[in-house]
Formats: sequence, structure tokens, C-alpha cells
Amino acid sequence: MKSISKRLAGVSRHAAIWTAALTATGAFASRVEDLPGGPAVHQLNLPPPATRIAAAQADLHWMMLIICSIILVTVFGVMFYSIWKHRKSQGAKSATFHESVTVEVLWTIVPFLIVIGMALPATKVVVAQKDTSNADLTIKATGYQWKWGYDYLSGEGEGIAFLSALDPAQRAMSDAGKPEGNDYLLRVDHPLVVPVDKKVRIITTANDVIHSWMVPYFGVKQDAIPGFVRDTWFRAEKVGDFYGQCAELCGKEHAYMPIHVKVLSQADFTAWVEAEKKRLAALADDPNKVWTMPELMARGEKVYAANCAACHLPTGKGAGPIKPLDGSAIVQGPLGEQMHVVLEGRNNGAMPSWKQLSDTELAAVVTFTKNHWGNHTGQLVQPAQFKAARAGEFPAGGIPAANPGATPAPAPAAAASAPSTAAAPAAGMPYQVFFATGKSELDAESTATLKAAVEYLKAHPDVKIALSGFVDSTGNADANAELAKNRATAVRGALEAGGVAGNRIDMRKPEVITAAQGADREGRRVDIVAAQ
Repeated sequence: MKSISKRLAGVSRHAAIWTAALTATGAFASRVEDLPGGPAVHQLNLPPPATRIAAAQADLHWMMLIICSIILVTVFGVMFYSIWKHRKSQGAKSATFHESVTVEVLWTIVPFLIVIGMALPATKVVVAQKDTSNADLTIKATGYQWKWGYDYLSGEGEGIAFLSALDPAQRAMSDAGKPEGNDYLLRVDHPLVVPVDKKVRIITTANDVIHSWMVPYFGVKQDAIPGFVRDTWFRAEKVGDFYGQCAELCGKEHAYMPIHVKVLSQADFTAWVEAEKKRLAALADDPNKVWTMPELMARGEKVYAANCAACHLPTGKGAGPIKPLDGSAIVQGPLGEQMHVVLEGRNNGAMPSWKQLSDTELAAVVTFTKNHWGNHTGQLVQPAQFKAARAGEFPAGGIPAANPGATPAPAPAAAASAPSTAAAPAAGMPYQVFFATGKSELDAESTATLKAAVEYLKAHPDVKIALSGFVDSTGNADANAELAKNRATAVRGALEAGGVAGNRIDMRKPEVITAAQGADREGRRVDIVAAQ
């Protein structure tokens, strides 16, 4: 009885929690109104179309529904009538008859004609959806965990590029459990802007996992797949704001990846293009500029809030499987290790690559994390160092600031201009061991890199390392994974032969990169990094 009482008490507590949650949800729902261009309260049908394609899809939907309903009523009506009319209690007896060629021909030809009648208009709509030729504007939409990147490739606005993420105020509402507004979790910091009555081609791809670009009012839904390019199009027939969401389950922040398209008149769009180009020109950074610590900290705080805080939290403490940055051994360790993580990502995309950010933004956010919360390393990194890191040249450590306002000396010119084929640094991690295409044997360059790694690890016997084999996404996935495993095994064997104990080495699963993440050389390497 005591056990039952405890269980009932637990059920009662859970019921109270759910009741409170449902009451709060109901109170919010009662305040929500239809969002023009977005979801409507109690919406049951497709949204009002804003493009001809969407209108054709709606007509097709109703045509199919009506035809299927007629077939349903006819078939089941005849069946139920026959069952009722010829039931045994009324003295009905089973008829005996042979096959009828006429009936068999009819029930073959009639369904065939019905299917053809449904397929012809459907095919017409599908073909129209795929016709992306003669576009007035071409925009690339790149899916990231968890935001969209837009690049205006051709047409008016060519050269404009920006990231579009959930508005921070919306995320704060979600974290607090206090939703407000009709556009809850749909408002972004930088919407996609297009002109009315112009054919807009959208090219989709992704940087990490599969996403999907969907705007119901336009009748558009196109998957964005890493390493592949897909395209779709729309021609908005009315000005206004239109909303959508990523329609492919892409990770824990999937619900926080909205799409907002702002359709303007031609005159307003031209004015927006001019203003946007001026804004981007004003924000453009000189990659050779030497920044002070306060400048990098101020810039880094904004970059962190926009890109990192969703996972690592504003406090830097992380959550669940997300590693904390406050007190992190990587953040407090050699500068090159953290630079490598933000450029290449880690754990098969759990920590995504942030190559889409500029060198200045990366330098700022790394400097910020190294000198914020409980991290007081005194290290800072300059944009020129990230420029060199993209070519494979990572510094062994950071540039200590003598005082917060001091201007650090610029990174050595040799480090920024060294060729990408050079071996890894003589001290400090990470090390990158490169292999020939399709090979897993060590050559002169990889041997030299491993020699430097062995010397470093012997001098630091407390350091444990992880080996990550990288492959590109082309060709046979199983063969690529096996090649990456063989390369990592070869590196491990060389390290152990050099005197590094095997219990200090952690072998990780192969990591796949796309062409968008680096050159062919980046997809045939093994990284030696500090194990977390």
C-alpha cells in the first residue's frame, strides 16, 4: 500500500505539472492570431497561395481529393448496398456465373483512364516546379546547424551575402517558457529579401547535415544536402512577409531554424540592395588589420551571442552532451587547437565547422572565449592567423597581451605566407598528417610531421591525443571510411613506434567533409588533436 501511495503521489505531481503546462499553452494559444504569410489558427487546408505554382498545387490537391472521394463513396456505396440488399436473412442466395470478359476489360480500362486523368495535370505541375531557367535572380541558400546562409549569385543584388538566424529575443522567450507574438519562433535577424513579380531561383546545399528549405505560401520545399546542389524557384505575386521552416529533422535545434522571406516592390528592393551593399561595405574588415584585446572582445561577444550561445549557453557552461567552454582544456590550451576546432568542427558535426564566418569574426570569438567567464588566458588571435590557418598553418600558442589595452604585435609574416604543403608546427597541437590521394602509406612529408608530433608528445607525457581520419564525400562511402581508418592506423603505428604509449591514443570514427569545407587536400588527412 505504501508503494502504491508513492506511485499515486508521483502521478499526481506529474499531472499537476502537465496541467500547468497545458494551461500556459492554452493561454498563449488563446492570444495568438493568424500570421499573414505564416501559420493560421486552426488551419486545416493549404495556405492561401502567393505564387502560381502554389495555386496550381492547391488546385491539384482539391482535384485529387474530389476524385478519390468519389471513388471512395462509389466503391463502398456499392459494396455496402450489396451486403445489405443481398443478406441471408432476406432469403438471398449466391448467384452462380462465369467470368465476364466485358467486365474485366472495363475494370481495367476505367481505372487506367482515371489514373491518366490524374497524372497529366500532376505531371504538368511537377515539370513547372522544376523549370528554373531564365531566372531574374539567383540566390544560394546554405543550411547550417541551425541557420540559413544566403548568397545573391546573379541578378540585382549580386555579391550580397549574409546569415539568417532566429532572432535572439525569440530564443530567450523559448528558454523562459514565455511565448509571445504571432510570429513566435519565426522571426529572424536578417530575412531573405526579393522583388515581387520576379523569377527567383533558389539553389540549396548544406554545410553539415540534410536540411530542407520550405515556404508553404510559395509552394516550395527543396532539400539541402551536404556535397550536393539542388534548385527550385518561385515568383511571388504579392508583397509582404512569408514564413517557413526547415522541413528536415536536422538536430536538436531543428525547431529554431525558421525562414522569413520579405517580398518588396521593385523600387523598394532596389533601395534595399543599395543600402545593403553600403552596410556590408562598412562592415568589411581588413584581414591584415591588427586588433586590440578590447576590440576583439567586444566583437567576439556579438559573434558568440549570434552563433555559439544557442548550444554552449550565454554562460559558457554547455548543456547535456554540449561541452562547456568555461574552464575547457581546449579553450585554455594552445591557441592552434581551438582554432582547428572552430574551422573543422569535431565529432562528426556535433560541433559544426564555422568556416562560413570571416577571419575577423573567428579571431574575435576565439579571443572572447579565451578571456571570458573563468577563462583568463591572456591569449588573442589576429584575423591574419586565421587566414593562415585556413591554409593549414596553425600557431603553436597565442599572443599574450601584456595589458588589456595593449596592441599586440602582428603575427609573423612567415606564418601567414607559408605554403600549405609545409609540415605541422614544431611544437603544439593540432598536427595534420596528409596522405596522397587514395593512399594510406606515410611519405616524406607525413613522416616529418609525425616526427614533430612524437617530440612534442614525449615532452608532454601527460597529454592524451585523439586521431581523426578525414575523407571527402565523393565516391564509395564504405571505401572512403576504410581508407580513413587505415590512415589513422598508420599514424597510430608510427606514433607508437616513436615511443608514444598506446593508452594515450584515442581512435575516433572517420569524419566526412564536403567540397564546400575545404580543398581535396583537406579530405585526405589525419588530425592529431588533444583528447577531451
